[in-house]
Amino acid sequence: MRALRQTREIVWMNLQSIPQRWGASLVIVVGIAGVVAVLVAMLSMSAGLTRTLGSTGQPDRAIVLRGGANAELSSFLERGLVTLIRQDRAIMRGADGLPLASGEIIVITEVARRGEAGGTNVTLRGVEGSTYELRPELRIVEGRRFRPGLQELLVGHQAQQQFAGLAVGETLVFKGTPWTIVGVFTTDGDGHESELWADTEVVQNAFDRSGYSSVLVKLTDESAFDGFAARLKDDPQLTVDVERELDFFSKQSETLTFLIRLLTNVITVIMAFGALFGALNTMYSAVSARTREIGTLRALGFGRVPVIASVMAESLVLAIGGGVLGALLAYVLFNGYSVSTLSPGSFTQVAFNFAVTPALVLQGLGWALLIGFLGGLAPALRAARLPVTSALRAV
Repeated sequence: MRALRQTREIVWMNLQSIPQRWGASLVIVVGIAGVVAVLVAMLSMSAGLTRTLGSTGQPDRAIVLRGGANAELSSFLERGLVTLIRQDRAIMRGADGLPLASGEIIVITEVARRGEAGGTNVTLRGVEGSTYELRPELRIVEGRRFRPGLQELLVGHQAQQQFAGLAVGETLVFKGTPWTIVGVFTTDGDGHESELWADTEVVQNAFDRSGYSSVLVKLTDESAFDGFAARLKDDPQLTVDVERELDFFSKQSETLTFLIRLLTNVITVIMAFGALFGALNTMYSAVSARTREIGTLRALGFGRVPVIASVMAESLVLAIGGGVLGALLAYVLFNGYSVSTLSPGSFTQVAFNFAVTPALVLQGLGWALLIGFLGGLAPALRAARLPVTSALRAV
């Protein structure tokens, strides 16, 4: 109990004296805030991309591609094969009695980026009329649906925010012919909001394509997937790969997010070393300034453990302050910030928002505490080893 009381008293006394060393203490706070802000901001980009692509799809939907194709852009399915796929008994029937399956085609188009000269690649997806019933999350937020057989476009909400010339009523020119934008859609913030949509048959004719890139189907039940996939793979007429829609789009982000995390960790470690040396220097200076105080406390009977605890407490408090400041800066500056980057599954842009999640904030605070702990440990041990007589004579 005596040791605990001593620890509490000396820690409280030391923390109260921090304002007297505020200039030096800011070295720790600012240094660690910089580390945490960079860490959380860069990882929030990875989290935002993962959230966007990882939320694309529903568990009761499956996507069918040509065997060996790892993306829709590199897949090709002939019309006859798509007809065979539609006939599987696991596919739910729509209100019209027909299978809820959409043969879709992906082509690359070019639109202007806001505030920049030149264009950027964007996905144009050809979809069939069943897509509205197949994708209940699809909502038209402005304008109307495109009419089958006409060169009309729907644009995703995120695409409209990121790229120029995508307002309702605007005209885009693809393959030398005009396409009119008639509506804006949202799909709850998933990857499709970075795309332009039109009628599949019109896209095939305009871009001289005879087949499809993929087939999206709605299953009668989530549990029907295994049987559906097995039947298609066992059919000698088909050479296809079948995946749950959620799994397919989640995989699209894995490579890019891995590279982002790797780069982030390298930068964070480098910056953390700088912040660590700043913390060491500051805490050694604090111990030097308190040499006589520490000697007096030791002479009054305070043990080494309370002295160590007081120095460590100061270092950790300053570290957590820097961590909170850095996380707050990252949240204010980057959370919800909208950007676009090259899609992992194609050569087109995908738009997404940075996401500063609680998990990222905790990770940043963990780094802050680690730097504070390492930065305060050696000075704390030095303070505890100070000879009492030498400390009392210090000027």
